Amino acid sequence: MPPLPHRALRALDRFNAAHPWDHNAHYHRWILRRLPRRFGSALDVGSGSGDLARLLATRAEQVAGVDADPAITARARTLTPGTAPVTYEVAEAPAGLPAGPHDVITCIAVLHHLPFAEALTAFRDRLAPGGTLVVVGLYRPRTVTDHLLGAVASPLNAATGWLKNRGRAAPRPTSMTARTRPADMPFTDIAREARTILPGARLRRRLLWRYTLTWRRRND
Repeated sequence: MPPLPHRALRALDRFNAAHPWDHNAHYHRWILRRLPRRFGSALDVGSGSGDLARLLATRAEQVAGVDADPAITARARTLTPGTAPVTYEVAEAPAGLPAGPHDVITCIAVLHHLPFAEALTAFRDRLAPGGTLVVVGLYRPRTVTDHLLGAVASPLNAATGWLKNRGRAAPRPTSMTARTRPADMPFTDIAREARTILPGARLRRRLLWRYTLTWRRRND
């Protein structure tokens, strides 16, 4: 599939800006399907406005959300009912992460902001035996496969934005207003380093410029 012309890409960019939707929330239900029905402690790294943390709380006894942005963390506290077993902390990952151990650790669209190997090592060390790590991350397109997926994702992204907003222009979701920067690691490098730190980790390219990583710690 040939790349879209620059004029078409610019038009798609303008349309997407007017019809935004949360690409990260798109993966929330997928994440839940990778987790046990009930578990003890969960850690959500880069918790943002708390959408995923609140979903995890429907299965967990306790959820800790950690984010470096004080404003969006305050927003998460406001949006979370006082009865929910969720606490939020402003801290820089990976150094400021709670010690654990945690039965579940999740991280969506944050890992490319962090020192990759150091962050994965911190997740591994804080995961309880038998626990599950789920990452949804961003990667830099480099291979033909990467660019083909991007070409497919561009019109799909526009169509989804139109449907979710019923064709009307809409404000950006709260969880998309945090600071972002482009990913700089290609998927092949991500997969190689991840499997060195997390033997047996499963990684897969996804649509919408994402990849997924799942890893279960052995019951040593």
